[in-house]
Amino acid sequence: MTEFPQLLLLAVLAAVAVTAAGSLVAYYIQESRTLARALKQVLGGHPDAMIIAPGRGRAAGFNFQNGTCAVAWDGGEWCLVYRIDELAGAEITIDGIVVARAFRNEQRKALDQTVPDASRVTLRLIFDDPHYPDFELDLWVVGDRGRRRGEDTATEAIRDANRWMARAEAILRHPIAPPIATVRPPPPPRSDPPTLFDDDDRNL
Repeated sequence: MTEFPQLLLLAVLAAVAVTAAGSLVAYYIQESRTLARALKQVLGGHPDAMIIAPGRGRAAGFNFQNGTCAVAWDGGEWCLVYRIDELAGAEITIDGIVVARAFRNEQRKALDQTVPDASRVTLRLIFDDPHYPDFELDLWVVGDRGRRRGEDTATEAIRDANRWMARAEAILRHPIAPPIATVRPPPPPRSDPPTLFDDDDRNL
């Protein structure tokens, strides 16, 4: 009989753990959907590619059909839209050190290391915009282990960042299309100012 309270306590703790894990999974699923809807709205269509910083309400998406990309934060409450040709480069930083980078018209610095015990993994997108020149996505921060699904680790975050680096490099390799010159039609000829009397009335 003395073991019954312990078994009951263990059952309660297990139920709480399962409930908490289910709540976290539901939160991340809802976060993904909310960010996807926000990006779809500002991009004018479903993003062809999207990356999310889990648990941080940040994401970036690309629509290759209309040549736009967008970043979102605060769970999609705020978004910025860029032309794809405004993407100037991308970087991966691990614990504050740049370990890989790709910039337009520059040789790529490939990722040649993995850091399974990394404290922070960040993907930084750099845009040719003086007002909003970059956007950071923290794909892994120390303490995430246990908050996410079991397979989410710093190593997996580095793999995701590296896949996006390859995608960014493919975008950067494409030549920038020159802007289409628009020819404005000449203004219509100005008519003479109206008069109160025409010539015939003035001769009377």
